[in-house]
Amino acid sequence: MSRLLDTDEITRQLQDLPDWKLDGDEIAADFTFADFGEAMVFVNRVAALAEDANHHPDIDIRWNKVRLVLTSHDSGGLTQRDIEMAHRISSGE
Repeated sequence: MSRLLDTDEITRQLQDLPDWKLDGDEIAADFTFADFGEAMVFVNRVAALAEDANHHPDIDIRWNKVRLVLTSHDSGGLTQRDIEMAHRISSGE
Protein backbone atom coordinates (compact mmCIF):
# COMPACT_ATOMS: atom_id res chain seq x y z
CA MET A 1 0.00 0.00 0.00
CA SER A 2 1.31 3.45 -0.91
CA ARG A 3 1.53 6.42 1.47
CA LEU A 4 -1.30 8.94 1.23
CA LEU A 5 -0.31 12.42 0.12
CA ASP A 6 -1.25 15.35 2.33
CA THR A 7 -3.11 18.39 0.98
CA ASP A 8 0.04 20.51 0.68
CA GLU A 9 1.81 17.80 -1.36
CA ILE A 10 -1.19 17.39 -3.64
CA THR A 11 -1.60 21.15 -4.16
CA ARG A 12 2.10 21.60 -4.93
CA GLN A 13 2.20 18.70 -7.40
CA LEU A 14 -1.01 19.71 -9.17
CA GLN A 15 0.69 23.00 -10.15
CA ASP A 16 2.52 20.94 -12.80
CA LEU A 17 -0.74 19.31 -13.95
CA PRO A 18 -3.04 22.12 -15.15
CA ASP A 19 -5.64 19.69 -16.57
CA TRP A 20 -6.12 18.03 -13.18
CA LYS A 21 -8.13 19.30 -10.21
CA LEU A 22 -8.52 18.00 -6.67
CA ASP A 23 -12.00 16.62 -6.01
CA GLY A 24 -12.23 15.21 -2.48
CA ASP A 25 -9.87 12.25 -2.27
CA GLU A 26 -9.52 12.06 -6.06
CA ILE A 27 -8.01 14.08 -8.89
CA ALA A 28 -10.04 14.58 -12.04
CA ALA A 29 -9.48 15.95 -15.54
CA ASP A 30 -11.89 16.73 -18.36
CA PHE A 31 -10.83 16.50 -22.00
CA THR A 32 -12.78 17.57 -25.10
CA PHE A 33 -12.16 16.27 -28.61
CA ALA A 34 -13.49 17.02 -32.10
CA ASP A 35 -15.65 13.89 -32.16
CA PHE A 36 -16.27 10.46 -30.65
CA GLY A 37 -13.52 8.82 -32.71
CA GLU A 38 -10.85 11.17 -31.36
CA ALA A 39 -12.16 10.68 -27.83
CA MET A 40 -11.86 6.91 -28.24
CA VAL A 41 -8.30 7.16 -29.58
CA PHE A 42 -7.44 9.09 -26.41
CA VAL A 43 -9.24 6.58 -24.16
CA ASN A 44 -7.43 3.68 -25.81
CA ARG A 45 -4.08 5.44 -25.27
CA VAL A 46 -4.98 6.00 -21.61
CA ALA A 47 -5.99 2.35 -21.31
CA ALA A 48 -2.59 1.22 -22.61
CA LEU A 49 -0.79 3.54 -20.17
CA ALA A 50 -2.96 2.28 -17.32
CA GLU A 51 -2.26 -1.35 -18.16
CA ASP A 52 1.49 -0.68 -18.30
CA ALA A 53 1.38 1.03 -14.89
CA ASN A 54 -1.22 -1.35 -13.41
CA HIS A 55 -3.05 1.75 -12.19
CA HIS A 56 -6.44 2.40 -13.80
CA PRO A 57 -8.45 5.62 -13.83
CA ASP A 58 -12.21 5.76 -13.80
CA ILE A 59 -13.22 6.80 -17.31
CA ASP A 60 -16.47 8.50 -18.32
CA ILE A 61 -17.05 9.00 -22.07
CA ARG A 62 -19.78 11.33 -23.37
CA TRP A 63 -19.45 11.52 -27.17
CA ASN A 64 -16.50 13.96 -27.51
CA LYS A 65 -15.90 14.50 -23.79
CA VAL A 66 -13.80 12.28 -21.53
CA ARG A 67 -13.54 12.61 -17.76
CA LEU A 68 -10.74 10.76 -15.98
CA VAL A 69 -10.60 10.27 -12.23
CA LEU A 70 -7.64 8.92 -10.30
CA THR A 71 -7.40 7.71 -6.72
CA SER A 72 -5.69 4.82 -5.00
CA HIS A 73 -8.61 2.77 -3.73
CA ASP A 74 -6.33 0.33 -1.90
CA SER A 75 -4.78 3.21 0.06
CA GLY A 76 -8.00 5.15 0.61
CA GLY A 77 -7.00 8.35 -1.17
CA LEU A 78 -4.37 10.04 -3.28
CA THR A 79 -0.85 8.64 -3.53
CA GLN A 80 2.19 9.38 -5.65
CA ARG A 81 0.97 6.69 -8.07
CA ASP A 82 -2.00 8.90 -8.94
CA ILE A 83 0.20 11.94 -9.58
CA GLU A 84 2.57 9.88 -11.73
CA MET A 85 -0.34 8.42 -13.73
CA ALA A 86 -1.77 11.92 -14.28
CA HIS A 87 1.63 13.03 -15.62
CA ARG A 88 1.76 10.05 -17.99
CA ILE A 89 -1.73 10.76 -19.28
CA SER A 90 -1.18 14.49 -19.72
CA SER A 91 2.21 14.12 -21.38
CA GLY A 92 1.14 11.27 -23.67
CA GLU A 93 3.90 8.91 -22.47
